[in-house]
Amino acid sequence: MNQSKATAIGFCAILLWSSIVGLIKEVSHSFGATLGAAFIYTVASLFLLLSIKWTPLSKFPKKYLIYGSLLMVSYELCLALSIGYSENSVQAIEVGMVNYLWPTFTMIATVLFTSKKANWLIIPGIIVSMLGIVWVLGGDKGFNVSEMIAHIQSNPLSYGLAFLGALLWAGYCIVTIRLSNGANGITLFFMIVAAILWIKCLFLHDQPELSFSLSSVIYLILAGAAMGFGYAAWNIGIMYGNVTTLAGASYFTPVLSSMLSSILLSAALGLSFWQGALMVCVGSILCWLSTKKF
Repeated sequence: MNQSKATAIGFCAILLWSSIVGLIKEVSHSFGATLGAAFIYTVASLFLLLSIKWTPLSKFPKKYLIYGSLLMVSYELCLALSIGYSENSVQAIEVGMVNYLWPTFTMIATVLFTSKKANWLIIPGIIVSMLGIVWVLGGDKGFNVSEMIAHIQSNPLSYGLAFLGALLWAGYCIVTIRLSNGANGITLFFMIVAAILWIKCLFLHDQPELSFSLSSVIYLILAGAAMGFGYAAWNIGIMYGNVTTLAGASYFTPVLSSMLSSILLSAALGLSFWQGALMVCVGSILCWLSTKKF
């Protein structure tokens, strides 16, 4: 595939991803965290089967099948459940912001585990990104470590899963670049995620009261489409496109996602939140610039 075309497809993934936080939270309102996620990944798997279809297991390099599936499935479980278990709309957006540390972590992993080199800008990039998260979790007080700790302690499961997910996604990107050999495992990986979530629902008695309505079904379809098509597009982008260009563009996702989520969830976000979101973006961009040659 032409690199420019693959890169453009990767850009589409960024736009779709920006809607995921709000859509997951809306679905969890109607179906609960686990069951809602199970529905989303089932719908997403159907979209993937219809679009990029099924890839025979024989086409996958064995190492990628093992490590790629482990990292991707673990990441998706962390992402969906961290947002689903959030206590309110604002917290869901905050949790999503923690997950958006993945561009910074991806660039760090790229430097550590590939031939990509970085200059001194990567250090302030990492620092500014992490300070941005402290700013977001500091609430109206901005940079306030004690307030950040209080935020995390109010729901350590959601914030912890989001942070772990950011690390896992960085690992998945590197494994895909180095081991996939062009094999697109997204359909298989999503089906595994859906199966695990259904097992959790059916055998661990994690079944809340259902609330079917036209709006809940619409949100479910939209979430499944954003998930399925978004990750399918991203896989194409990182396998055949310009990875550093896509990583640089993805650094603006936190702000775009927060804007869409605040509208979708009718959540008022204070000035400190937006300051922190911009810091995450700036830090990620500095990490990206550290790998560029001028």
